[in-house]
Amino acid sequence: MKKIQMVDLPGQYAKIKDTVNTSIDEVLNSAAFINGPYVKEFQKDLEEYLNVKHVIPCANGTDALQIAMMGLGLEQGDEVITVDFTFAATVEVIGLLKLTPVLVDVDSSTFNMDIEALKKAITPKTKAIVPVHLFGQCANMEAIMEVANEHNLFVIEDNAQAIGADYTFSNGQTQKAGTIGHVGTTSFFPSKNLGCYGDGGAIFTNDDDLAHILRGVVNHGMYKRYYHDVIGVNSRLDSIQAAVLKAKLPHLDAYCDARRKAAAYYSNAFMESSNITVPAISVFSTHVFHQYTLKINNGKRNELHKHLLDKGIPNAIYYPVPLHSQEAYKDTRYNEDDFKVTNQLIDTVISLPMHTELEEEQLAFITKTVLDFVG
Repeated sequence: MKKIQMVDLPGQYAKIKDTVNTSIDEVLNSAAFINGPYVKEFQKDLEEYLNVKHVIPCANGTDALQIAMMGLGLEQGDEVITVDFTFAATVEVIGLLKLTPVLVDVDSSTFNMDIEALKKAITPKTKAIVPVHLFGQCANMEAIMEVANEHNLFVIEDNAQAIGADYTFSNGQTQKAGTIGHVGTTSFFPSKNLGCYGDGGAIFTNDDDLAHILRGVVNHGMYKRYYHDVIGVNSRLDSIQAAVLKAKLPHLDAYCDARRKAAAYYSNAFMESSNITVPAISVFSTHVFHQYTLKINNGKRNELHKHLLDKGIPNAIYYPVPLHSQEAYKDTRYNEDDFKVTNQLIDTVISLPMHTELEEEQLAFITKTVLDFVG
């Protein structure tokens, strides 16, 4: 059996090596390293894939969130609601822009934003909502958009983990994750479902005026060289990363299917165990399984984490500390009773290896090892 990896990037690369290498060579030979043809081509390809009017590439997913907030004109002190159970980048940019983060609890089954908690958190100072499509499936965007429209709020989708997922509205209409709110963002970090070989990110919107602003913000506020019309940052997707992403984008749906197949194997194996809760799949979103995350119900999550490592099975705990308890984001406004689900999840969740190259022999070994330990 091959060595089990949490993410098998070398294995994925081997299957597209010729295309990737040829593309990178073309960039090197052209020396068009910044805003070269591959950036523009990948942008158009991704717009077509997502069926969105505007894709604005940028340097990374954290920048994408910050630039989205800058483009919307959010001002110091404005409140931005997001979830407590996610990676810190989501709240980090809120702090960097001197906005006020407001953290809310998540749904116990999907780990995404709890709609009732969202409603309770809205105040006259609220200006934006940032739902996070955690682990590979969409938050309840139809409900979130209804709340946003009622209160005249912006919605910024953090789609770093769910690119390729489909959201289905109650009327049967389908849209890609990240294209439903006023603006969506994603990361192309190497381990993402669509990852480059360095850092990269992008912003999506169907709003022509907002897209114009965002294109200025990513490039020092310039639309014409040396003429700075808006306050901007330096955040551009380089041509080599764009070349890699252009080569990988045609495979994204197949990558998602491979992850779903592996997830189905896991879930079928674990379904009968009372000590394990397998990932829930919502009725309104497909799941692209950026992570495959279990809940361990017998209090032995930490022991399982160590046991798997001892057996050569990588695994991870996303996330061990909620944002409201992080030193950088502690606030007297927060009450532990408002984060009951998050506080339970940090003690029970564990993520197993999940990538496009998992083989049945590996999956069988992983599932047997888990079941032998937890029952």
